[in-house]
Formats: sequence, structure tokens, C-alpha cells
Amino acid sequence: MPSASAYHIGTPGQKWGSAEVAQWRSERTKSRSYMDDVVSALDPLRSSFEVVEYGKLDYDAGAIDHPLFAVKTKDWDHKRPSVLVTGGVHGYETSGVHGALRFLSGGEALNYAAKGLNILVAPCVSPWGYEHIQRWTSEAVDPNRSFASRTDPHACGSQESAALVRLLNSCGVETWACHVDLHETTDTDETEFRVAKAARDGLTSEPGTIPDGFYLCGDEKNPKLEFQRAVITGVRKVTHIAPADPDGTIIGSKVVDEGVILYDYTALGLCGGVTNARFTTTTEVYPDSPKATDELCNL
Repeated sequence: MPSASAYHIGTPGQKWGSAEVAQWRSERTKSRSYMDDVVSALDPLRSSFEVVEYGKLDYDAGAIDHPLFAVKTKDWDHKRPSVLVTGGVHGYETSGVHGALRFLSGGEALNYAAKGLNILVAPCVSPWGYEHIQRWTSEAVDPNRSFASRTDPHACGSQESAALVRLLNSCGVETWACHVDLHETTDTDETEFRVAKAARDGLTSEPGTIPDGFYLCGDEKNPKLEFQRAVITGVRKVTHIAPADPDGTIIGSKVVDEGVILYDYTALGLCGGVTNARFTTTTEVYPDSPKATDELCNL
């Protein structure tokens, strides 16, 4: 894997301004279609689910205009436990998007609904990032560091996070039962996005490591390790679990159980902290592993 190096945009030691952000955005290339890959996949679901347009992204004076969609089980009942699944918060993390769609189309969501759960799925929170295979929004903002409030969309740091907060407010759920946020860790985290982040923030990029395998990031303030352990046990039947680095960490965070690290969701503005759910987890697959396939990552 190539080591991290200095980024080509900006002046070392200085944070980016609008000119650097504009240069960065101008260099991004649309590589796939959100409308074709995601929105069109929602049409067959309409007979079994309620498909909700919950907002619209409007960047660059309307030059970027993406409708946002979520899928709800029909006959939503506030007496039932409610479960949230989010994908594509980092739009470039493909399996989060397609895994969420597969959860809906493959029958699993309906099976859980038949057991008495409300299910809400936002399969692609960041359409621009999906199309351009980028971690950030078009304004060079990390959407998964922009959830500054669970209830106030105006406090959020991106249109993507604000729209999701509005959606959740509209559901009227007092206490969510579970939230699963679907992510990937890729080689480009090390070779592109961490280097770009350091340049954007006027910092020096320090080389890191990419874990080979699946792992979970739980909430430091609500770890629920027995829940994380159950997820790891289930995933182990499908793919391999990431080992800790020699210093006992994964991506620099202490491993507290096999394949499990903890972050402070709310302090970092993570999507995983956008609800008050009793059970929360952020899943991380490694699609670049020689042991992985797209099919395995989407399961």
C-alpha cells in the first residue's frame, strides 16, 4: 500500500480557503449515477414500503441538485420499536449503499417488520459523494463529522446531515431501539482522503494502517459490548474479522473486544449518534482485502 504523502492542493500548514475547496471540487469526476443506481432501485419497493423524499441537496447555486429518499415500512406504529439503517453517509463507501438496498429488496427488512418492528432505511445519505466516489460533500465537508445535533438541523454542518435530522424528527419516535450505520474502510482512506484532510486542515499527514477485515465502531458512551459481540459473531459466518495491530489498536483506537473499537459518537458529530437508540453500531468492511468480494461486502 502506498504511504501517505503531501497533498497537491493548498499551502502546507495553512487551512484551505474557498479557492482551495473550489480547486478540489473542480478536480472531482462523476463516475456513476445516483439516479440510476439508487433511485431507480427504489421503484420496485413501493408496493411493499413507503418511499419518502425527505429533502433535496442544493449546492453550487443549483448546479448540484439531488433528491434524498428514505424507505419506511408501511403502517408505521409508534407503539412498536423503531430501527434505523443508514448507508452512504460517506458516499464513496459503495457497500453501505448497496447493502442497505439489498436489506430492503432481499426480504430481510420485511421479515423484521413482520416481527413487530418499524424499519426506516436511508440508503444513500450523500448522493454527490456516491457519484464522485468521495468521502466528503462537494464543499469538502466530512458528512460523518457534521451531525452536531440530534434534533436541530440548523446546527448540523452539512446539508446531508441536516436533511437526515429533519427526517428523523418527522418520524416522531421518542426513543429509537437500534441504529446501524453502514460504512467501509478502504485503501484510499490512507492514500487519498486522510492526506487531503490533513491538507484541508493545515496539518501534517501521518501514515496509518488499514485493517484487513470487518470491524465495528461502537459508541464510547453507550458501548453495549454484548450487542457488538453478537454482530461480530454473525459477521464471522460471512467474512473475516479484522485483527488488532501489534499495539492493540484498529485505526489508532484501542480494541475493546474482538473487532470492536469505540468512538464518542456525539462529540465527533458521527451519524451513529444521530438518534438516542439503545443499541447502536457503525459497521466497517474492507472491500480491498484479497479475501473480500463485492458480494460479501453487500451482505
